[in-house]
Amino acid sequence: MNHYLDHYLNYLAVERGLANNTLDAYGRDLARYLDYLESQKIVALENISAAVVLRFLSHLKNAGLSPRSRARALAALRTFHKFLVREKITKDNPTDQVVSPKSLTPLPHTLAPLDVESLLSSPKGESALAWRDRAMLEIIYATGLRVSELVSLKLSDLQMDVGYLTAFGKRSKQRIVPLGETAIAALQEYLQNGRPGLEKQKGSHFLFLNRSGEGLTRQGFWLILRGYATEAGILGRVTPHTLRHSFATHLLEGGASLHTLQHLLGHAYLNTTEIYLHLTHQSEQQALKLMEGLCEGLPR
Repeated sequence: MNHYLDHYLNYLAVERGLANNTLDAYGRDLARYLDYLESQKIVALENISAAVVLRFLSHLKNAGLSPRSRARALAALRTFHKFLVREKITKDNPTDQVVSPKSLTPLPHTLAPLDVESLLSSPKGESALAWRDRAMLEIIYATGLRVSELVSLKLSDLQMDVGYLTAFGKRSKQRIVPLGETAIAALQEYLQNGRPGLEKQKGSHFLFLNRSGEGLTRQGFWLILRGYATEAGILGRVTPHTLRHSFATHLLEGGASLHTLQHLLGHAYLNTTEIYLHLTHQSEQQALKLMEGLCEGLPR
């Protein structure tokens, strides 16, 4: 079976162009899977059933792996067996019959709309950095960009006259993302009042610059965001992905379709986007409980 694993990892690297850290994670999860199969004396692929997969997930839980790690392992198993079927090495995918327990897929953390408003209004003043930070926060929330996509934006990626930008996501996949009026206004103010003071005649093509006139890094933006989240009085950990999750959830609650959201987020598969349906359902349930509480004691 190790031969099939090597074949699969080579496929991920060459044909799908996955990053090294992703390949390493898949390799570790699948190597652990093959070790488990060997310990159970399962040496033929056709002997792997849904029950075997479920026992392996239980084995991981007993070994102390976190829900996130077990969810990642299940995702690796799904794609591995799908690859084996595609290559006609096996006929069936045993993971097709395995439903992911909710405990394996923790819902992402999001901000309430009022918290988002407080965060976006945190950068004060008219310094070059304040203009920049207002624009960055507006853009990442208004578009749902990944932080890597945000900091890699170049001036040539902007088409503000028609109201959109071009983002380059995973595996350099390109997508068009619309900009709202507020985000466009923040960008225009930054380009006019903020960026010239940061450029320092270095001629950088990156949209967002640091104090040295060079492109901002992911770590740099994360530190900036953390500072403003603290200033806004937002409790809990706030990361760039928190804003991406908040963008997605608020958009669905506003009536956007799942397919539209899939495109805006740059998800290759619709099932990746579907987790936000659980978030909006959760919000509806919380609202219903609140209404029930308010209605208690009213005359009937």
